[in-house]
Amino acid sequence: MYCAARSAWPLAVRAVQCDSRRSALPQPRSLLCTSCLCGRAAHYRRHWAPCLSCWVQRAAASGHFLHGALVDVEKAAFLRKSFFTTSSLDSMSETLKTCYVYLNQTSRSFAAVIQALDGDLRRAVCIFYLVLRALDTVEDDMSIPLEEKIPMLQNFHTYLYQPEWRYSQSQEKDRQVLQDFPSISLEFRSLAKVYQDVIANICHKMGVGMAEFLGKNVGSIKEWDTYCHYVAGLVGIGLSRLFSASELEDPVVGQDTELANAMGLFLQKTNIIRDYLEDQREGREFWPQEVWSKYAEKLSDFTKPPNIQAALQCLNELITNALQHVPDVIKYLSRLHNQSVFNFCAIPQVMAIATLAACYNNPQVFRGVVKIRKGQAVTLMLEATNMEAVKGMIRQYSRVIGQKVPGVGSSGDRTRQIVVKVESLSQCDGELMTRSHLSPIYLSLAMFLAAVSWQYWQTISHSSEEYVHGQ
Repeated sequence: MYCAARSAWPLAVRAVQCDSRRSALPQPRSLLCTSCLCGRAAHYRRHWAPCLSCWVQRAAASGHFLHGALVDVEKAAFLRKSFFTTSSLDSMSETLKTCYVYLNQTSRSFAAVIQALDGDLRRAVCIFYLVLRALDTVEDDMSIPLEEKIPMLQNFHTYLYQPEWRYSQSQEKDRQVLQDFPSISLEFRSLAKVYQDVIANICHKMGVGMAEFLGKNVGSIKEWDTYCHYVAGLVGIGLSRLFSASELEDPVVGQDTELANAMGLFLQKTNIIRDYLEDQREGREFWPQEVWSKYAEKLSDFTKPPNIQAALQCLNELITNALQHVPDVIKYLSRLHNQSVFNFCAIPQVMAIATLAACYNNPQVFRGVVKIRKGQAVTLMLEATNMEAVKGMIRQYSRVIGQKVPGVGSSGDRTRQIVVKVESLSQCDGELMTRSHLSPIYLSLAMFLAAVSWQYWQTISHSSEEYVHGQ
């Protein structure tokens, strides 16, 4: 269960990645086509989507009314900001191009911000993500017998140095990263040694941890923290070390493993809390028994309407536990200097606290899927570009949680205490704003793209899903 915020990235966000700390905008950069594999440059991407140009051609062939609008938006997006220079695409190895294709196919939340990272950090984080995605695919694949899966997880880091190793029997949706692991491992071995050492070390620790929890439900809160450390905290630690190794961030960012671990735990606990019903349907249990056993005999009992009040009390207690990591999140983000790294780290965190605010005391967690509104998501992603704005968002959503604390429930007092602490730590030093030195034209374009993406979001999602299902 790999750590991911799992939120969709609209066109506006992918087209408008803030570069305001640089003296000038870089050359136009673009993403690779992810699904149709035409190799064409494109500017709108989801993990399963064809490139926008291919999608537009298909939509036009079927008489789709948004053809002209999409072309106009793609042209406008290209004028502002994308990800790779034309020269860098020409010089990029075929295996690296393939890795970026796999990145966009397998990540719904991190693909855009990874590709917006500066310098060689971009490639290092891309490979780091794909290595862990491959490891996670092994863990999730229920068709692999335990006697085969356990040694695979424990030894997975060694496959990075075996040019021909691949696994072709996976039944998981992301199996391409195992079937074509030689492309990923080749690019891993081409990284600077300082990056290789970080990735291999984290992969080893995570594989051992995953093997430890195979077939085992999470019991105590301590075990919950340990599990989240293995599958997400280690990701935060590894990323922090890569940030420092790139020299885009100070050494302390990579050295302070406690704060880096908290970043991962906050995201992972948010995912586990929100995904209660999905995990139940798939036969997985990640809520700690120490908590839920106070409210029900079985974790699945929370789906029954008569148990909804007990379910909400358990839900609120777990959200309160997750909120304890927010002070460390604020401290971690306050240390970052590079704009692309800040965006990469801050956006998932504000999405997470917004998700917890939506989930708190919400019975819909046990009936369906709780998601923040797409327009709200666009706003969060566009504005989470500096520490003052991020503090303002954290403060806003912590207040929402504080206002929703019910009169009953054992965790209410603790929730209020944490909310007060978070509000105190997230007080802004100055006026809340995005980037004050962005030009009005730039901001206007950003809002235009956000508005247009909002209007055709549902249609493009539906059509893209039809495209994939028809393949």
